[in-house]
Amino acid sequence: MDKSTRKSKKSTSPASTNSTSAANSANEGISQQVDPSSATITVSAVEVTELSQEEQSDRLLLERKVERAFFEAGKALAQLRDRRLYRSTHKTFEEYCRDRFGHSRRQSYLLMDAAVVFHNLVEICDQFDHKMPTAEGQVRPMTKLEPQEQQEVWLRAVELAGGKVPTGRIVKDVVQKIMERTKVPNTYQIGEVCQILVKDNSELRGKGGCWGIVSQANEFSCTVRMWDGEYAIGLQHLKSYNYLPEECEQIKSLSDRISRVYSDSLEETVKSLLQSLGKLNRSYLTELEEKLLSLLESEVKA
Repeated sequence: MDKSTRKSKKSTSPASTNSTSAANSANEGISQQVDPSSATITVSAVEVTELSQEEQSDRLLLERKVERAFFEAGKALAQLRDRRLYRSTHKTFEEYCRDRFGHSRRQSYLLMDAAVVFHNLVEICDQFDHKMPTAEGQVRPMTKLEPQEQQEVWLRAVELAGGKVPTGRIVKDVVQKIMERTKVPNTYQIGEVCQILVKDNSELRGKGGCWGIVSQANEFSCTVRMWDGEYAIGLQHLKSYNYLPEECEQIKSLSDRISRVYSDSLEETVKSLLQSLGKLNRSYLTELEEKLLSLLESEVKA
C-alpha cells in the first residue's frame, strides 16, 4: 500500500514540474506583451531614390499623355467624321459612334468641341510650366466663347484654383461672369434669315455660310431651322442677311422644299447639290437650279 502510493507520487512529479514551467513561461510572455513601456519598435529606413533627368522627362511626358487623353479622342473623332472613315460600315457618323464607341451624338461632339478649346489653350500655355485641362468637363463651359475669351477664362480659373487644375464648376463661374460682362441683347426676330458662322465650333462644321431661319430667339442664342433639322446656335455664330420680309418667306419656302428631299441615305453628289442650294446668298433659284430641285422632288415622290 505504501509502495504504490510512493510510486504514484513519483510518477506525477515530472508532469507537475513541466506544467509549472510552462505556466511560468506563458506568464512571462503575457507580462512582456502587456507592458508597452518596455516594448521596442524597429523602423526600417526606406531610401528615397531621386529620379534621373531621363526619368523626370519620361514622367512628364507620360503625365501629359494622360492629361491629353480627351484631347486626342476629340481630334481622332473629328478626323473620322471629316474624312468619312466610317462610310464602309455606317451611313452616318452618329450611328458609327454609337455602335463603335457607345457614344451618343452629344458625347462625340462634346469631345470634338473640347479638343478645339484645348488646342487654343496650348497656344498661350507652356504645357510644362502651366496647368492644362485634364478632362472634357473642365473646358465644356468655354466651347461657346471666342478663342481669346477662352484663354482669359482658363488663366483666371487656374488662378482661382490656387495654381492647380480648376474644376468644371470654377470654369463655369468664370464663364458666367464674362458673359454677364459682355452681354449683348438678342435682336434677332422669328422668321429672320441668318448666315451660319462656324468660328471654331466643331458642331457647326460643314454649315459655314449656310442660312438658317430663326424659329426661337433665346437670351444668348437662337434656334434656327435648316434643311436638315433645327440647331441652337450662339449669337456669335449668326449674322443676319438683312433680307426683306418677302425675301425671308422665299427662303423659308426653299428651305422646306430642300428639307423634304434631303436625307443621309442620298448619294454624296446629290447631298452636295442640296447643301450648295442651302448656301445661296440670294432668295431665289436660277432656271437651272429650279429644274434640278424639281427633278429631285419628282424622284422622291416617285
